[in-house]
Amino acid sequence: MWLTHFTVALAGFAGVRPRAHAQGKPSPVILVVGDSLSAEYGLPRGTGWVALLEQRLAQEKIAAKVVNASISGDTTSGGRSRLPALLTTHRPTHVVLELGANDALRGLPLTMTQDNLLEMVRAIKRAGARALLVGMQMPPNYGRKYAEDFSGLFATVAKREGVALVPFLLQGVADGPNAEALFQPDRIHPTAAAHSTILANVWPVLRPLLK
Repeated sequence: MWLTHFTVALAGFAGVRPRAHAQGKPSPVILVVGDSLSAEYGLPRGTGWVALLEQRLAQEKIAAKVVNASISGDTTSGGRSRLPALLTTHRPTHVVLELGANDALRGLPLTMTQDNLLEMVRAIKRAGARALLVGMQMPPNYGRKYAEDFSGLFATVAKREGVALVPFLLQGVADGPNAEALFQPDRIHPTAAAHSTILANVWPVLRPLLK
């Protein structure tokens, strides 16, 4: 019901100027590679979960820079093609990978989606960064088996590569009793009010990686 297709917008990036830790370690640089759910589609700037992440880092006194590289219409194939340049340019210490939903919505083979995610995670690890994979789910009208296979591929990639996983980015938003109120009129993109819940799904998994 809540998801029929994605329209994705380009997110600018903003960050907190990093400072070196007392121990001399470089401050974290968190690169977010995603689609409209990470790109503040239809929202006032500064109200999406990535912007809220920056605020949370500041509250926790974690000196980190956040680069939001979520762009319009991205699929795992698009992310895979542009990731090497992003890794070279921004030299992240952590990469939050939030891609895959557009693949399913376009009917692309799930084996291709899985292969792309695997290669992206491997590229992140080769660059010396830590990967956080963000899972998604399709609504029941896509068919039970397809929905299960799609949601399961994120866990498969995370287990195979030994990386952290957020099982479902929209947990508590798309599957909650008040779901309709948490989506914009297009019934696709969450409202600003929902993005605190989205961050609450990401933060407990990301926070331990920043130690």
